[in-house]
Amino acid sequence: MVLRALANRMTPSRSIVTVLWLCLLACAQPALAASAQGRQNDTRPTHIRPTLLAEGPVAPGETVTMAVLMQPEPGWHGYWTNPGDAGLPLSLGWSLPAGAKAGDLRFPVPQTLLIQGLMNHVYEHDYAVLVPVTIPATIPATARAGSTLAVSAKARWLACTDTICVPEQADLSGTITVGSGSKDTRFAAWRAALPAPLDRPARFAATAKGLSIAIPFPATATIGTPHLFIAGQGLVDYAAPQAFRRTGDWLVAELPRAKGMMAEHPQSVSGVLAFGVDKQGATSAGSGGGLSFTAQPGEVPAGGTPLAMGGTTPFAWRTLVLAMLGALAGGLILNVMPCVFPILSLKAMALARGNSSHARAEGLAYSAGVILACLGLGAALLALRAGGAQIGWAFQLQNPGVIAVLVLLAAAITANFAGLYELPGLSVSRSGNSVGTIGGAFGTGLLAAFVATPCTGPFMAAAMGVALVLPPLAGLAVFAALGLGLALPFLLIGFVPPLRRLLPRPGPWMDKFRHFMAVPMGLTVLALLWLASRQGGWPLAIATFALAAALLAALALAERRRRAGRPVAVWLVPTILALGAAAFLGAPRLAQAPASASGALPGARPFSASALAAARASGKPVFLYFTADWCLSCKVNENVAIDRPATIEAFRNAGVQVLVGDWTRADPAITAFLTQQGAAGVPLYLWYAPGAADAKVLPQVLTPETLPTLARSSQGG
Repeated sequence: MVLRALANRMTPSRSIVTVLWLCLLACAQPALAASAQGRQNDTRPTHIRPTLLAEGPVAPGETVTMAVLMQPEPGWHGYWTNPGDAGLPLSLGWSLPAGAKAGDLRFPVPQTLLIQGLMNHVYEHDYAVLVPVTIPATIPATARAGSTLAVSAKARWLACTDTICVPEQADLSGTITVGSGSKDTRFAAWRAALPAPLDRPARFAATAKGLSIAIPFPATATIGTPHLFIAGQGLVDYAAPQAFRRTGDWLVAELPRAKGMMAEHPQSVSGVLAFGVDKQGATSAGSGGGLSFTAQPGEVPAGGTPLAMGGTTPFAWRTLVLAMLGALAGGLILNVMPCVFPILSLKAMALARGNSSHARAEGLAYSAGVILACLGLGAALLALRAGGAQIGWAFQLQNPGVIAVLVLLAAAITANFAGLYELPGLSVSRSGNSVGTIGGAFGTGLLAAFVATPCTGPFMAAAMGVALVLPPLAGLAVFAALGLGLALPFLLIGFVPPLRRLLPRPGPWMDKFRHFMAVPMGLTVLALLWLASRQGGWPLAIATFALAAALLAALALAERRRRAGRPVAVWLVPTILALGAAAFLGAPRLAQAPASASGALPGARPFSASALAAARASGKPVFLYFTADWCLSCKVNENVAIDRPATIEAFRNAGVQVLVGDWTRADPAITAFLTQQGAAGVPLYLWYAPGAADAKVLPQVLTPETLPTLARSSQGG
């Protein structure tokens, strides 16, 4: 069997190295077969160590994900489902409880490895092959409520180095717990390493030279140096260079036909598009992931722009300028957010005192803080994505520790506005004179930028998506433009005296205004505590509230000591740092499983690739939207346009299928889908008309009639 499987992949033009390699496997095959029949508990050491694991407990009648974790020794590698020119993938022979059923093996995105002219599709790092296992609903009563079910599998694979290959096997055993409980957190990373399934069909055409495959891929979506792994055997020359071009929202690959093979016309072609490979031509773990696709015969777009070295399209200054203008406009809009407007308004009022030189200095310091914060967030986002992390804009708000720190910051600002203590940079004396400093203005800018970036909005959404596609320096320029937009109102007030003269003159009234601004900041604290409860349950929210109360008590005590002329920095700074560290490090440990998305339309289901495919196959319209509890514009749209009687009735009449992607906590599947759509964050609204090949991307600001109109149009008027 081994020899036959490999011989099917070979062409007459392969080198003598291939023949020798096949002979080695032929000699090893009888020993492998005898060992498989005679050993029930194979404990021999292997060069790739396998482990069988279950993700967690499962209820009767439901499906649990099993993983075979493969851990190669340094210098050794295993193989993808189609090994390429040589090799064998992992195979499993299951022994399951009566009535249980194992699904197909799901392999992560592979690497390319070229040896002696032979292209191998391999894994040179730890990798997990996932398998869904369905437990029957009629299991015995003795196997319920916390008991375990034994599962085992006979695993066979080929382990190789650059010079030698060894057939290996092992008897794997594991257990599945029946009931409910926590899940193995490693499965999230293993699932993220799988190629994300395309929600639209690809197309291919057989040519005299090979295959031309068109894959739906948004023009705004980023890609490194792509490589196409074809699941079918004998269709293409695996070792030949692959040519790619972009035509609108299509990525077209030209794959040469296998040498010595006649032109074939398959009925379908499936495989994996890997997003990036390194300079040696090997895709690495975390190189950006990939997409699984199935292509049907159809028209492949002609023309387009060939991908340059590195996989990116040629740099266009016009694209950069438009992205920076969009980011600038988006930054301006962020100033009206309730957690930013009080800070900006108080700082602006304080500048109205007429001291031009100090106003300019504070304007520059505030702007520097804002721009530096945006650059820092942008650089972290680009670096983490380059390292393979599945994250998007506002990624920091998916961490319960960051939310806890924001609660402390917002509570401290609220108490300052209420007069509990004086905070340099934000406080205004009763005479109306600012007691701010240049350092305070800089720190205020850092704070304003950090708390103002939960969401994307008009103009900003497209700009952030483009920033992730552009080269790193150009992408950072877009993030700097976002910071400039956020800082621009304060900067103009500092540098344009006529604008300062339009503001009310300073006076005792500013103290009352500051107290009034404590209201929106206090509401921000409540919103953040609610978000903490959504991200990690009420124990996290209560613990965060307790830390905030401790911080306010420390600040109040420090204010009393300051007014008495006693030093406070010696003990206050360590106290604040300790409370902040406790919030950031302790919150993730307290966090429970996140709550499901709130405010969903009746009948809405959580997003998954399979749920989307099933909804589209129903022949009904599909509305798919991505939201997050920390996204202000998402919640506004839900109240104004989504969760309203007119929309619910129109959807019910048209039979609209609704799917919700809740991105409050990091979800690799949602992030991969957003990346596929060229979106940097939420909100994202997609409408799939019955029979349509592509989704219609809706505006990020929905009107009350947007969705009812679409639903009625799907009924023919």
